[in-house]
Amino acid sequence: MKKWSVGVPDRKIVSALMINCGISSLAAAALAAKGYSSAESVMESLNADELSDPFLIKDMQEAADTINSAIENGERICIYGDYDCDGIVATVILYSYLLETGADVTYYIPERSEGYGLNTKAADIIAKDGVSLIVTVDNGISAIPEAEYIYSLGMKLVVTDHHRQGEQLPRAEAVVDPHRHDCFSPFKEMCGAGIALKLVAALDGGDCTMALEQFGDLAAIATVADIVSLKGENRFLVSYGLGLISNSDRPAIMALKEVCGLNEKPIDTRSVGFGIAPRINASGRFGSPKTAAELLLCEDYDEALSMAQELNRLNNMRKDEENSIISEICSMIDKAPDIIRSRVIFLCGKNWHHGVIGIVASRIVEMFGKPCFIASDTDGEIRGSARSFGEFSVFDALSAASDALEKFGGHPGAGGFTIKDGMADTFRQLLEKYALENHRNMPAAELHADSPVSPQELTVENIKGLDVLEPFGTDNEKPLFCIENAQIMDIIPLSDGAHTKLRIKAGFTQADALIFRRSPSELPVAKGDVCDMIVSLGVNEFRGNVSPSIIISDIRPHLFEQSRYFAARNAFEAFLRNEELPKNYYPSMEPSRDDVVKIYKAIPDDGICADTLYIKISGRNINYCKFCVSVEALRQLGLVAVSCSDSRIKKVSVTHKADLDSAPVLVSLRSRLGQAINKENRYDR
Repeated sequence: MKKWSVGVPDRKIVSALMINCGISSLAAAALAAKGYSSAESVMESLNADELSDPFLIKDMQEAADTINSAIENGERICIYGDYDCDGIVATVILYSYLLETGADVTYYIPERSEGYGLNTKAADIIAKDGVSLIVTVDNGISAIPEAEYIYSLGMKLVVTDHHRQGEQLPRAEAVVDPHRHDCFSPFKEMCGAGIALKLVAALDGGDCTMALEQFGDLAAIATVADIVSLKGENRFLVSYGLGLISNSDRPAIMALKEVCGLNEKPIDTRSVGFGIAPRINASGRFGSPKTAAELLLCEDYDEALSMAQELNRLNNMRKDEENSIISEICSMIDKAPDIIRSRVIFLCGKNWHHGVIGIVASRIVEMFGKPCFIASDTDGEIRGSARSFGEFSVFDALSAASDALEKFGGHPGAGGFTIKDGMADTFRQLLEKYALENHRNMPAAELHADSPVSPQELTVENIKGLDVLEPFGTDNEKPLFCIENAQIMDIIPLSDGAHTKLRIKAGFTQADALIFRRSPSELPVAKGDVCDMIVSLGVNEFRGNVSPSIIISDIRPHLFEQSRYFAARNAFEAFLRNEELPKNYYPSMEPSRDDVVKIYKAIPDDGICADTLYIKISGRNINYCKFCVSVEALRQLGLVAVSCSDSRIKKVSVTHKADLDSAPVLVSLRSRLGQAINKENRYDR
């Protein structure tokens, strides 16, 4: 279960935005919830209608002069990219432009096995090819020794990047990166392909028109794929590029749309982020990034379709590998549930594919709502990826555990690491130590709604007004709204129970709402109940009829006490970790025999989600701590099985009687309770 937070935007600001921006109440509420307080602030952040002058970026003039000089002198130029979608696309943009100008140009994209960024072996290969100038895209800002090596081979270097600068800049003819400490360009958040597009504009004299017309579609794909902020110039770039993708005659785009099933469908950031971009990324994960580069450069549709189908195959391999690892992880957790009761989840597997463990880490975070560190032991090297959220910093945690690491890097939300030989357990302990010392109350995964929505606001016209906020993405997420105090009139299974449709009544408004990937039996509510729900809103158009579309992200009984739920969950997990709790906690955690029996009898034969079961029996004076202790006791005694993948509890067929008092969790709880009483008695004396 995720923690809910619901914004309460200032109604005066909402009214002012409606009047001054000419937008619907829902759009105004979403903007106010994101911190916009005036029409001017909205215009500045969301209504960029062009790209700023590329020469405002530090060293852009020097980069353009160096490259144009190399073209004029017939020098061989190598574009050095990266194996992810952004790096591949950036390579294609700059390579295509230089090729069209008649430059003697080649490109080099390292394989994933070579690691990120410039490397000396690649420099040797490039030098032997007669290259005199290397131009990086999407990398290079931290390549200090590699840059020196390039110059030692008699070559020159131009760096274009969008990652943060370290203490030192690499040696180069020009270092183009908006995040340079001495760069005062107005917009900092472009991805590598966005910087490459601006370099093309600079090479063409500074006007971005040609660069956008030629490469706006590719730059938009990379911008969405690299999850950079969709504000300001990125918002304009993606809006412009999505239009090009929708009507593209580029063979690669047409072929990718075909294999993604996007023909004749509207193109938005979701279809790019979950359709086109993953297939480009798959080439760097399970094949060679050159395959994607060759596809994007291809000018024949039949050839492009063949290559797109290959990327589709690689993407399916990625999905299969990802699901295989997730399945293995779930089996590990089912056998040892304490793995997910730690403050931080650390998992290490044998020969897990390095191309997907970052994605796996993100999925584990989503499943269990805790910072996650996933590692793979391959040929004796334990290398991994980490993901987090909220105030828990991956980089700070890795720094605290650095004694167990060969190397590490990253930022608050994500990072990579290599563990020293034989120190995996030490690494785990250091992570837990950091979490305990710095986050006594660990951050909870949160589902945030921008604003409550009243029944009268659920009109087609008002919902259509949300379109002005597109394209959606990082820093401009699709708004969510909270519908409160809605009565469930009917519950209808869809697709043989795979999904659910609810008929709800809020005030005098009746509407249908959909919940995907949850069957009616998994819902924590029943027909006739009053509930709250967090939803996204859209419009359905079918056979000329237009109606509101309500997609439920989460649903709960009305006035569910989440603060007590999360406090109890944290206390239960702290107890299992042998952390000391306030002495008054222990009596309230101990279930009676009747409590355990009630919970056991409430489990349907086909099983039930743990949170759903708790909500259904919570009116019987069983708090969540008692519930968790009871379920754990039943699990330890072999009377139930709990699946970690969906938190589903099922009864286990048994032929023997179980002694409830022998369950280790109850033995431990009563021991701690006794210790607390003895300590209190000593103090009383």
